[in-house]
Amino acid sequence: MGSATRAIAQPAANRALAGIGLLVAAVACFAVLDTTTKFISLSVPALMALWFRYAFQAIATTVAVLPKRGWALLRTAHPKFQCLRGVLLLTTSLLAFFSLKYMPVGEFTAIVMITPLLITLLASLTLGERVSALRWTLVIGGFAGTLVIIRPGGEGFDWTMLLPLGLVVSHAWFQILTSRLARTEDPFTMHFYTGWVGTLVASVALPFVWAPLDSWMLWGGLFMMGLMGTVGHFLMILAYARAPVSTLTPFLYAQIGFAMLGGWLAFSHVPDQLSMLGMGMIAVCGAAGAWLAVRESRVTIQPPES
Repeated sequence: MGSATRAIAQPAANRALAGIGLLVAAVACFAVLDTTTKFISLSVPALMALWFRYAFQAIATTVAVLPKRGWALLRTAHPKFQCLRGVLLLTTSLLAFFSLKYMPVGEFTAIVMITPLLITLLASLTLGERVSALRWTLVIGGFAGTLVIIRPGGEGFDWTMLLPLGLVVSHAWFQILTSRLARTEDPFTMHFYTGWVGTLVASVALPFVWAPLDSWMLWGGLFMMGLMGTVGHFLMILAYARAPVSTLTPFLYAQIGFAMLGGWLAFSHVPDQLSMLGMGMIAVCGAAGAWLAVRESRVTIQPPES
């Protein structure tokens, strides 16, 4: 490799490393968000907690971005899809709230991590995309890992353990819609609408679910939810601005480790051996799916021969 080529490659490598670092920081924030949500879910009504979480994001985004972008921040070619995206994320958050109320943080996070695998399935069924036999094997392996964690028919099984599966479906559609909008929409505009749609929808129910809080820890937890959700999404936007999705996706699975750490520190919970096996299956299949996506893209887009 010549010196000129190395000079070009080095900044790209540095940007990729920066993107990976920002993404790992983002998923650490999301793990803290989930751990805090589990704590809050024991004492605070769901829609009240989510109103605080989305209001924090909406106000913080407006204050941080609107002065720089002006009213152009609100400009979108697809207002209906922006609203639908906000509703899908609010639905995902609501299902996450109830899931975490009944499930340990680590196991919950692992099940949520089958979302990229489900997106592969939905792309095949609804968009007509061709899926290789190896990719189907990884999808099946990820769902098998989920069954190992949930263990239908087992002594510890309860219908509430199916809640994360509903979350995965809503989150998968959210991600598919996001990928379509991201081709033409400003990411900060998308972030702005996500926060305000969630806030406005939750505001409709807020008078009916409001409950007085007599503990500063609960108020602190609500603040932490809003802060971690907002910072996490901003860090993820910065990460994807520096590195491609194919580079960053495998590192999303670091959230499982952070979630296990959060569950241990906050609730003294350690997953049993079968749950650890299921979590490992999901992480391996998901990371392998990301690697396969990179490999397939390189095979599909071959550089011209000189």
